[in-house]
Amino acid sequence: MKDIYIADVANFDEGKLFDGYFLVLAKQQRTTKTNKPYLNLILGDKTGQLEARVWELGDPRIAKDFDRGDIVKARGSASRFDDRLQMKIDQLRLAQASEVDKMDMLPSTTCDVAALWRQLLGFVDSIANPDLKLLLGTMLADPAMAEAYREAPAAKQLHHAWLGGLLEHVISLCTLADRVAPHYPLIDRDLLLTGVILHDIGKVRELSWEIGFEYTIEGVLLGHIQIGAALAERTIDSLPNFPPKLKTLVLHMILSHHGKLEFGSPKLPMIPEALMLNFIDDLDAKMQAVSQEFDKSAREGKGANELTGKVWALDNRQLLNTKRWLGEG
Repeated sequence: MKDIYIADVANFDEGKLFDGYFLVLAKQQRTTKTNKPYLNLILGDKTGQLEARVWELGDPRIAKDFDRGDIVKARGSASRFDDRLQMKIDQLRLAQASEVDKMDMLPSTTCDVAALWRQLLGFVDSIANPDLKLLLGTMLADPAMAEAYREAPAAKQLHHAWLGGLLEHVISLCTLADRVAPHYPLIDRDLLLTGVILHDIGKVRELSWEIGFEYTIEGVLLGHIQIGAALAERTIDSLPNFPPKLKTLVLHMILSHHGKLEFGSPKLPMIPEALMLNFIDDLDAKMQAVSQEFDKSAREGKGANELTGKVWALDNRQLLNTKRWLGEG
């Protein structure tokens, strides 16, 4: 774990020195009005980002030694320009891979990823249908897929938008599915769990997370629903004697999980398991958005009697933390 984070620098008094590792989110060489060259950077880590400027370039090779997406070690101080906090960098070098942990550079889950992965494999192992178990086992056994599934965020900005967010979201949904399915006998638990585990699998290729969270070209052109359905179909077609009807149901789960055509689903949910997947997926995303807003309000020092700001993910409504308001939390 690194010692200094962007959030720490943001709270520093002007002129306070720091020495830390940061991810280069943007890099641009500029000149002042007097034609003096300087570097304008956006440096970030899992706690946020700040503009930084390197005024004294010294050795001109400094500007060529690193680029956007690299991690650098920077020494400097907090400063203000037009009443905006910046970082004034005095020394800077490319960091070595052994010096940094990627999880420090981008927002990441607070959960134990290894434990979440064991839970996921436990849910797969609990599936009775041999064809569905083989499908999931085959997809998750691929080393590249397993690594991406453990690392991927669930979204670029909305819910679970952090490293490990996809896995965290899926485990939450598996837990919900396991509790809801017994209450409704018409639900096929194995099919529901399969849909949960595969519904967002396309996000491992829709999103990139090397430099912040961005959409890939494939993600922009196709979207995670189509990508996920193609990944599942390719695996199903590689398995001998996978039942055609079951293939149709699995693909329908993926293609319909956003619930509405205007939300990006090519098909509306038309089977009980697809309806349930859409409901619990939406529930988990919304409750995560609520939790994030309450955490943000607490960081901003808002009192128990204050509403949050308007939440875009919840139709721009404000929220009240009932537990805090009632003095229970």
